[in-house]
Amino acid sequence: MSLLRHIPNTLTSGNLLCGCVGLISVFGNYPVEPAYFIWAACVFDFLDGFSARLLKVSSPIGKELDSLADMVSFGVLPAMAMYQWIDSSSEASWISYIALSIAVFSAIRLAKFNVDTRQTDSFIGVPTPANALFLTSLVFLPESIRAIMMTTPVLTGVVIIFSLLLVAPFELFALKFKDFSWAHNQIRFTFLALSVLLLVILKAGSLPIIILLYIVISLGSRILAVKKN
Repeated sequence: MSLLRHIPNTLTSGNLLCGCVGLISVFGNYPVEPAYFIWAACVFDFLDGFSARLLKVSSPIGKELDSLADMVSFGVLPAMAMYQWIDSSSEASWISYIALSIAVFSAIRLAKFNVDTRQTDSFIGVPTPANALFLTSLVFLPESIRAIMMTTPVLTGVVIIFSLLLVAPFELFALKFKDFSWAHNQIRFTFLALSVLLLVILKAGSLPIIILLYIVISLGSRILAVKKN
């Protein structure tokens, strides 16, 4: 058991390593690779929490290490990727520094998550992995859409909006199943079904759309719940 208790932190370290190597790919001017490393980081991020619960070895150190790894992989890495894209599309070099707001607001989001006891079965604000997936997957959009998205005004607007969404005070559902009944998981099953359909049709280009769908469904379900009450 003494060795098993190190598995979650080892997986978290894999998340951090993906973020570091992803940063190297950004500095090497590879536009697509950062997305791959963020996908891998997401897998490690899921597995470390899953293994900690399975082995019942959660610890305060593990929680802090997880946030530090997330800050690199889902905060700094997407910020640097957006910096490179804006810098390559803009004649005014100062505009690209706006991309750093992704890192700043990701840090605030992670700090709030660590002290907010309300975020057990849902999230308040867009989670950093979802934010990072959206931003770095823009390169996989169909060519006609990508040509519009990869312009300085649009990229700058996306950075500002998604920075604010990280700390926005609205609730989004979490993909955590206490059971697998339809009655308790209608939103989750609907979202997963639509996501699979989009992945089949658009492949990697569906990821930004899936993240937007996640936000829209979350907001829509909350509005309907408020109206019912």
